[in-house]
Amino acid sequence: MKTRRAAREWAMKVLYAQEISGDSVEWIIEHFQPTNAGNAHSIFANELIERTDRMRERLDQIIQKYVEKWELERIAVLDHVILRMAICEILFFDDIPPKATINEAIEIAKKYSTAKSDKFINGVLDAVMHHESGDQKQNTT
Repeated sequence: MKTRRAAREWAMKVLYAQEISGDSVEWIIEHFQPTNAGNAHSIFANELIERTDRMRERLDQIIQKYVEKWELERIAVLDHVILRMAICEILFFDDIPPKATINEAIEIAKKYSTAKSDKFINGVLDAVMHHESGDQKQNTT
């Protein structure tokens, strides 16, 4: 992967495939790993996938907190995956500025999801950034 954006897009595809198929992320990665695996962006993608998958329940609790009057099941699967990844980055990747993460999530949503997804994702992530990031950064396990 040549860029962090490409790494995020690949991570999103793996996590989406896992969500749809029920296969483990390890199996999906093993069978669909890009040919240039091992570079810094590939390592970032794998860390993002692993942490997002491991923290899934906690991430969903945070999402539920900020999607007023919406059940998680009503959120488009792809939007849900993008939110999980971005919240994971905001909370557990200290070297990435939260605003950069939010901008990346919005751009990925514009490219892959519905016409209104970018605004929805921006609203949720902005609330998370302002209310969660200080409390959660210390609890990365």
